[in-house]
Amino acid sequence: MPVLGADYRRDLGIRSYPMLVYAMVPLAALLLQAWLPSMLRGHVWFDFPLVVTIYFALLRRDPIQGTVMGGAMGIFEDALTHHAIGVNGIAKTIAGFLAGSVGVRIDVENHTIRLMLSFFLSLLCSTIYLFIYRVLLGLNLEWSWLAELLKAVGTSLAAMVIFPLLDRTQLRD
Repeated sequence: MPVLGADYRRDLGIRSYPMLVYAMVPLAALLLQAWLPSMLRGHVWFDFPLVVTIYFALLRRDPIQGTVMGGAMGIFEDALTHHAIGVNGIAKTIAGFLAGSVGVRIDVENHTIRLMLSFFLSLLCSTIYLFIYRVLLGLNLEWSWLAELLKAVGTSLAAMVIFPLLDRTQLRD
């Protein structure tokens, strides 16, 4: 049974990318996420590590890879900020798993599905972040649902720009 063969991947629509893409795109997303708030005076309307996590989890159609990528992106993002280590890791781990699970079940080539999934996973990450900070850690956190809603919209719009650019980097069988 050619489980890992090119025909099987093509039939499922699983994409593969050069190793340089797997290394540089997450690194660039993390650096942009750490650098932009200082340039925009603390206002962040995008979540680039989440966009990269969703993209690779969706198009590789692998919940395990999405989980690992989400966890790594979240922990590295926490390391570059002043937040508690692991909070973003947990939120992005769940988002990566859900994106990978959705990628297995539905056609992820549709731009509307990508847009909606990016929006809802961004809101889910914000909700998990709030829950962990306030309930599990018992810390006070300034929170604005309007700002989080705008961040989800910005993340979705960023995904609509980044996804087609990353689509062009895939390897052809």
